[in-house]
Amino acid sequence: MSDLANKKCIPCEGGIPPFDVSEIHKYLKKVDGWDVKKNKDESFFIEKEYKFKNFSESQVFVNNVGEIAEREGHHPDISFGWGYAKIKIFTHSIKGLAESDFVLAAKIDKIN
Repeated sequence: MSDLANKKCIPCEGGIPPFDVSEIHKYLKKVDGWDVKKNKDESFFIEKEYKFKNFSESQVFVNNVGEIAEREGHHPDISFGWGYAKIKIFTHSIKGLAESDFVLAAKIDKIN
């Protein structure tokens, strides 16, 4: 996981294929606790839910994720509330997963 967290997200403007299932599982082993799921259009994304003691801790975490996302130029979908935050990551321009998605996941995991 630490080697991914040290990489930089590379902006993707499309034109490359998303990872296939074998590539996704290779990278999934490098991050902790992330699940692979499919969108309605059958494209893959990774998702993880974090638990906290209260709303304030969730909000602090989400703000930290936002700072990382801005620095990396890669923005996840975030939902949060009292005691939880859920992060969903995929590369919109290719409708699937690429290395930068796992780099962002590894960076987010370093917050906790």
